[in-house]
Amino acid sequence: MPSLGADMEAGTLVEWLVKPGDRVKRGDIVAVVETQKGAIEIEIFEAGQIERILVALDTKVPVGMPLARIRTDEEVKGGAAAVAAPPPPIVPAPAVREVPRPAAPATLARPTIVTAPSARRVRASPAARRLAQTLGVDLGATGGSGRGGAIVRADVERNLAGVAAAAEKRRSVGLDLDAMRAAIAAAMARSKREIPHYYLTHQVDVGTCEDWLARTNAQRTPDKRLLLGALTLKAVALTARRFPAVNGFYRDGQYEPASAVHAGVAIAIRGGGLAAPAIHDADQLALDDLMARMRDLVQRMRAGRIRSSEIADATITVSSLGERGVEALYGVIYPPQVAIVGIGKVVERPWVIDGAIGPRPVVTVTLAADHRVSDGHAGALFLTEIGKLLQEPEKL
Repeated sequence: MPSLGADMEAGTLVEWLVKPGDRVKRGDIVAVVETQKGAIEIEIFEAGQIERILVALDTKVPVGMPLARIRTDEEVKGGAAAVAAPPPPIVPAPAVREVPRPAAPATLARPTIVTAPSARRVRASPAARRLAQTLGVDLGATGGSGRGGAIVRADVERNLAGVAAAAEKRRSVGLDLDAMRAAIAAAMARSKREIPHYYLTHQVDVGTCEDWLARTNAQRTPDKRLLLGALTLKAVALTARRFPAVNGFYRDGQYEPASAVHAGVAIAIRGGGLAAPAIHDADQLALDDLMARMRDLVQRMRAGRIRSSEIADATITVSSLGERGVEALYGVIYPPQVAIVGIGKVVERPWVIDGAIGPRPVVTVTLAADHRVSDGHAGALFLTEIGKLLQEPEKL
């Protein structure tokens, strides 16, 4: 069970998407875990073969407990002697509740029912046997409606539909907003108690950005248009790469700079929840790709479906309340991160340009950072660099 944030101690396993014998590779979704943040899709970071399922569905599992045994490709190449004896099952998982991995995100995979072999031969029509074999359905778990209780094709189809409906019901895991609020409160209380925050504010003229966006979006359909949020996120990510003291983790009394920039995007969930899943390698993405990732992340987060890596490994967080009308926000660092950047509303302000005063669109950018790792001097340079990058949007 991976750690999906400083506020997580355990999660409930609600769905298996693999079964013993399945081949998996790095990045595959193998299970779904329910936490206070919703249903988190658990990714795998090894290539190999699922050897044993160790935890049953609907089991609350603490962080760090093994969920399954994987025989890696290295072990397979080394032969059976190289494979260590698998650990005893922590919670025996009934095979009847396993659900295979879907072939595509929008299509529910055909469930497989595995039961103990029947002591007697099951009476079934040839058509029912062929269909059951094709779909992987055990005839011993299917009731028969044919003559003398024989299983016919319609019985197999009805059984399959029932199992698929049950699997789909398990997939529709909702968000417990009360639990989420409690988890957020605990994490923020810990942050303010343990992290010596310092705060800085910087105002940036984004007139150049708005002009560039207007020209860029002029010939685009609404679903392909860029927003100012994509530019500010890219500017923060590029600057974080240059200032490692704000991009990383403070653990066990020491700072660990991150090797990549995974920008967490604070997303408000309808009903009062909040989460900040990460966009990986945000500094390396083109603006169009970054905008597409942001839209996808917001949609999936509000639907309560997000990947474990997106929740667990943000290296710096960006929070924007500009669309809510707030001119400036001062964030609370999410441990073990060491910085959070706030983006406010774009407002018209008097601004001096070439010695003359005129109205300009201005956004307030704030930084809350960990004084154990950086100081006001470094933080000021960080904010100033973000402002400089926003003056040249065509280079982002």
